[in-house]
Amino acid sequence: MSRAEALAPRTGRRPQTAAGFLALFRNELHLTFRRLRTKVLLGILAVLPVLIGVVVKLNTDSPHEGGGPSFIAQTTQNGLFLVFTALAVALPVFLPMTVGVVAGDSVAGEAATGTLRYLLVAPAGRTRLLAAKFTAGLVFCLAATAAVAAAALATGAALFPLGEVTLISGDTIGFTEALLRAVLVAGVVAASLAGLVAIGLFVSTLTGSGIAAMATTVGLVITVQILDAFPQLDAIRPFLFTHYWLSFSDLLRQPMYWDDVLKNLGLQAAYVAVFGSAAWSRFTSRDISA
Repeated sequence: MSRAEALAPRTGRRPQTAAGFLALFRNELHLTFRRLRTKVLLGILAVLPVLIGVVVKLNTDSPHEGGGPSFIAQTTQNGLFLVFTALAVALPVFLPMTVGVVAGDSVAGEAATGTLRYLLVAPAGRTRLLAAKFTAGLVFCLAATAAVAAAALATGAALFPLGEVTLISGDTIGFTEALLRAVLVAGVVAASLAGLVAIGLFVSTLTGSGIAAMATTVGLVITVQILDAFPQLDAIRPFLFTHYWLSFSDLLRQPMYWDDVLKNLGLQAAYVAVFGSAAWSRFTSRDISA
């Protein structure tokens, strides 16, 4: 039985909201993670920390060793810092590109293959379907971030010593506490991509071409980050969804600084509310025969 047939209502009555949502959510997860493209993207993210770790190791062993950026310099002293280094490298480019591809294709991809109209037989079911796609996008953010963090931890443990961690504030904490901070940082990084999921979902409702939606979402990320680099735009930079992405570094201080982290999470929530509402408005009024 095809996915569309499995989800299409067999009678005039629809399942209960919670049961219907869980069924849609499970199918969205299955659809997302069974795709070869998703597996390749996660594989690329997992390889990135390995490449960073090898390059740092080779540079450390070379006679031309340099100080390098603070995260990279700390990595040579403790392999756990490779987690923070890899996330700092992946967040501006690699993570948003993969999330943009998945979110941008969420609705438009099904429209292109012709399965969307079968899933939208009942108009009241559109809200649940959109919510399931958004939630699946958030799960992918967690999976993508976990792929980077787990690969970085394994590579760091293999190439560098482990033990007490010296934070960027100069304070030293134990390995267990540092590992908990790494989990916290990974969670914040994943949450930082929530606004992008909502944006990609909205873009995906505007077109029937998955490629166009993916390209638009990824292009928007690049454009916004370029704008965020101009100090002349200080008036609008704090409102750009990428502005506080690297605020997770404040969690590597003693005590942890939460101001920018909370601003980041609040900003992502605002983007989810605005673009999630826009996606819902567009999706619930969409002509399912198109």
